[in-house]
Amino acid sequence: MAGRRRRNTGASAGESAAEAVLPADLELQDLYGAFAAHGLDDEDLDDAAVLVPPVKLPAERELAEQARAVPMLGYALALARWAAPHRAVDEFGDLVEADRAPAARLLGLAPAEGELPEEAEVEALRAWSLACDLDLVELGTTAEGEHVAVPGPDLEPAEQGDPETVLELWLTAAGIVRELAVEADSLPEEAGEEAEGEPAGDGEEDEDALSELEEARDEAAELLDEALQVLYETTAFAEPGNETVPLGVLAALLVVPEGEEPSEELLGDITDVMVALDPMLGDLAELGLLEYRPIDPELFDEEDGEEPAVVGEEPLDEEESARFGLVRLTPLGQYGIRQWLLEDGYDAPLVGDLAQGDAAELLRAVCESANVLPEEELRVWVAGREPVAAARELLAAARGVDGYGPLRRMLCVSALNLLGAGAEPAVREVMEDPELGGAARAWLTAQGATDVPVPDRAMALWTVVDTFAAQLLDNGGDAELLRELIADLPVNGDPAGWFGELWRVDHPYTADVLEAIGELHPDRALAKEARKAAFKARSKN
Repeated sequence: MAGRRRRNTGASAGESAAEAVLPADLELQDLYGAFAAHGLDDEDLDDAAVLVPPVKLPAERELAEQARAVPMLGYALALARWAAPHRAVDEFGDLVEADRAPAARLLGLAPAEGELPEEAEVEALRAWSLACDLDLVELGTTAEGEHVAVPGPDLEPAEQGDPETVLELWLTAAGIVRELAVEADSLPEEAGEEAEGEPAGDGEEDEDALSELEEARDEAAELLDEALQVLYETTAFAEPGNETVPLGVLAALLVVPEGEEPSEELLGDITDVMVALDPMLGDLAELGLLEYRPIDPELFDEEDGEEPAVVGEEPLDEEESARFGLVRLTPLGQYGIRQWLLEDGYDAPLVGDLAQGDAAELLRAVCESANVLPEEELRVWVAGREPVAAARELLAAARGVDGYGPLRRMLCVSALNLLGAGAEPAVREVMEDPELGGAARAWLTAQGATDVPVPDRAMALWTVVDTFAAQLLDNGGDAELLRELIADLPVNGDPAGWFGELWRVDHPYTADVLEAIGELHPDRALAKEARKAAFKARSKN
């Protein structure tokens, strides 16, 4: 269910910026496993690690309350309690005819008096089946041969709201519904019609039909897994309140190759995927895994000889777009998908996992982790801490000339921004520090301080290299961003003189920074000076 990423092995002071890949801000195509865009073939995938973005989840008690509020799970719990001390069932474990109406009325699916609607009976039987599947009721046979059901051991802790029990029950239920959703929607329509209207074929035909059904089921399961993966990833990056995804957008992410515009053929494929996902997502919505507004069936009705509507042919307003389906992964859904990923052996982190130790552990972990949201980890760490003490701890952890040093200092500045003006006394204490002084003075100036002295030349040049190196590490050499940084370099009309000073800076990434400038600077003469300086820096070492 997860995309893949390349393994991050870290960097030492002697490694180049290109080798010390720290993809702390990965592109979405990496998260969606767009291997072609990175030149990965099938053999490369075996050596690639799996990337699952970190997500935020409520506390388990809150998730358990949400799970208990899911109607279908509530129905199963109610019927399990109703079965006490025991209740007769048929040989298959289903409710006997005489108990079906009382069960439906107990659940509020039918009025207390009058005829029992067929759909109410079906819903009650579904709830009973779920209670059996979850072992909320246990089936057995008496000495007299009577089939009975009794409440299971998990009923009482589930009723009392024990988070572990409730979430385990909900997760099992979600897995059952997920599997049934695939089974129900994998039967080809023509195969279903043949099964109703024609006699069974010979053994070979039956075997072919079973093979087709199995293939259809596998395709449906793969499609649903991919859709849930994309929802999980987009939700991880969504701003609060913006987690809802139009079904057409979800289908497009599954169908259209990265960076391409959908062709006429792909538009048709998008519509096909939407139609296939529609009932499966509806089934999962019943367990609270997601919220779903299904496709308006009128959109696909052929009227007056017109073709069914196709997503993407014309721009749609918000309300018209909503008629094509809207889906939002709930916190319960994130919890469930994450548990499935963990069960499959994937690393599926939570936001804040890296923020449990001291500042040194925090910065090191963020630097070394590929699937991380740095700002969120920093936000969790600084929350509730006294600003001056926290700033001192962060600044001390930011020192060092190892391969991750520049990135640690950049992360430190980001954390100082979160601490705000309260961190100022600690920052002023390091203004003369050769590694931290330049960044400290820049931060104080940005905070509005007017008494900050200009750094000396050596500190200023070292800070230029360190800042540029941090961007190289953080973005893995994002050419567009690096060009923006290059445009702001204080060359001041004397590239030979400026680069003549820069290549002498004693920093582990000096040569890498100069090479990047030489490769990307639009001014050919200036780029040439940078390359010459890079050669001198390499020769010095």
